[in-house]
Amino acid sequence: MRAIVRGKVWLVGAGPGDPELLTVKAARLIGDADVLAYDELVSAEILALGRSDAERIAVGRRASGCRHHEAKIHPEVILAALAGKTVVRLKGGDPFVFGRGGEEAEELAAARVPFEVVPGISAALGAAAQMHIPLTHRDCAASVTFATAHAREGEGRPLLSVVPLDGTLVLYMGLGRLAAICEDLLAQGRSADTPACVVSNATRPNAKSVFATLGTLAAVASATEIEAPAIVMVGEVVGKRVESPVAVALASSRSRVAS
Repeated sequence: MRAIVRGKVWLVGAGPGDPELLTVKAARLIGDADVLAYDELVSAEILALGRSDAERIAVGRRASGCRHHEAKIHPEVILAALAGKTVVRLKGGDPFVFGRGGEEAEELAAARVPFEVVPGISAALGAAAQMHIPLTHRDCAASVTFATAHAREGEGRPLLSVVPLDGTLVLYMGLGRLAAICEDLLAQGRSADTPACVVSNATRPNAKSVFATLGTLAAVASATEIEAPAIVMVGEVVGKRVESPVAVALASSRSRVAS
């Protein structure tokens, strides 16, 4: 009887978009993979790091023609691994931070497909670093909460009912219902003067941000026409944002040259 030779699936965090923020291990695996299965948040620059002969499969839930919503992982990923191929399943951010990595790992294990997980920089960390916002700060925030703005279908509890009233709050996928989120946080006791911001396409060339207060953020973001994917950050740390002296000096120098 011929032995069954299974391939392997790597659940790899592709980070928030900037290819230079990939881990060394992630970059190596991408370059070695037989198959790159990627979602819509993975940038073209990262996909370009793969071999020219590597198969590329768009498996994101918003991918054209995708019909695997009932499955925890795209069937083609499992089929490729069962065919003996090395598959890198690229996921925006980190696989285990609102990336459905746990669900995909469950299905791989059920199919007896070997897998490993490679962490990536989550969008919250990329946005905070780019905007110079410390998610924790000795003066005002001893904790940070990551939360999704979308409740699981059928959940009866209020969306933000378990979110702490102090510390830093980071919301994923919250732009579409930003006004309701701000209203909920205000109703639960957060001050309308709490600094808040939205960061869109963090670490990418088209990154965009708006800064306001919890009471005004929804209106300011709407007027700015900021687009998803975006991270919402609420807390006193947003007010602790520090401009880089080098960046300020360069901007001033360019202004003088232009004039």
